[in-house]
Amino acid sequence: MNNNVPLLETLQLALRTQQPGALCVAYSGGPDSTALLHALASLPEAHARGLRALHVDHGLHTESARWAAHCRAFCATLGVACDVRLAKVDRLAGIGLEAAARHARYAIFAEHLHANECLLLGHHQDDQVETVLLKLLRGAGPEGLGGMRAQRPLGRGMLWRPLLTLPRQVLCDYVDVHQLPCIHDPSNDDTRLARNHLRHDILPRLKAHWPQAVVSITHSALLCRAAADTLQQDWLVALEVLRDDTTNSLDACGWLALPSALRDPLLAHWLHAQGLPAPTTAQRQQIERQCTAQDGQLPCIQWPGAEVHVWKHRLWAMAPRRAAQTHAELQWQGEALQLPDGGLLTLEPTAQLPVMLNVRWRGGGERIKPTGDRYTRDLRSLFQTGAIPPWQRDACPLLYEGDELIAVADRWLSARAEAIFSEAEAQPCWMPGR
Repeated sequence: MNNNVPLLETLQLALRTQQPGALCVAYSGGPDSTALLHALASLPEAHARGLRALHVDHGLHTESARWAAHCRAFCATLGVACDVRLAKVDRLAGIGLEAAARHARYAIFAEHLHANECLLLGHHQDDQVETVLLKLLRGAGPEGLGGMRAQRPLGRGMLWRPLLTLPRQVLCDYVDVHQLPCIHDPSNDDTRLARNHLRHDILPRLKAHWPQAVVSITHSALLCRAAADTLQQDWLVALEVLRDDTTNSLDACGWLALPSALRDPLLAHWLHAQGLPAPTTAQRQQIERQCTAQDGQLPCIQWPGAEVHVWKHRLWAMAPRRAAQTHAELQWQGEALQLPDGGLLTLEPTAQLPVMLNVRWRGGGERIKPTGDRYTRDLRSLFQTGAIPPWQRDACPLLYEGDELIAVADRWLSARAEAIFSEAEAQPCWMPGR
């Protein structure tokens, strides 16, 4: 059987039905992306749409530089431009090296995808089956059991998986027929990794007993995807009601009151939109239990790569914070000042202060008399009024003139600070980091 035809016909049909736009192949150098890129390069309609390749060098393997050179050379033989980008994999993210590498890779895809460009991935039917089984073993609902979407927005363009209906063997046969050079990543043989264990050990046994397993699992995934898309119409409406645009926080009690079929995917979507991983079932149940926390309680639910706080009856999500550090004093006269936590201190409108101020951070015992207040207040009491979330307080910039605290970021200003900013005809603006 000639398996060139199914691959080429699938791509030709996909290109005819896909909206106009440039094409970029996520090219790892492995067999799947090699077959996809080579087949597209044989189609004039793909070249007419500005076909190019994007290779991500994760820098995790001693051969990664050689792999990048291989990808450039192969693309040159096809007459296709190859853009190689070096990823910065956060090994300390707490989500595992494989997930951290994927996060870094997709961040590069999103950053370097052109406007209205399609990023094509070589994911196929067997990849989809592995994904669905992994989601099932992790207790996913309809959204997860629907598997990988064929298309979804990414950066300024669209992620596209045109080969999800084709078995892996079709791509392998294509590579063999054309004798295409491919990279073999030895990490794909490590069966200690969940996906590799499924691929090499579990799925062959399933297929031996249930030859129709791949087709049946794929069909179930389509049914789950249809159910998830129907539910999505309802939870997207709920998200608009529950989410505050200014803070991106969720109404905790309103979220808790939703049926679980809406509550779970809404939470996952809200987190993913912030670049954060979704919780496990146990972690999500912990969030649910903490939604009714009383004033004064500050629950924080953590898992690798994310944490959710319950504060002022709302849910707040963020990446895990680094351990508090002592930062050196900074000087500020109104210029845009980058803060140690990634935040920013500016003047609006842009201006220069008549005096140089010092920027420090909490050490304990600070006091200030806010303008219009009869009393001098300690910082701890002011923070407890709720103007600044607890997780931002250690990073809050304190403005000093000499040794006198005259302003707490842009939240509390003394009479002296009011006079200084009034003279500059501008006001301080603090944008906290993540």
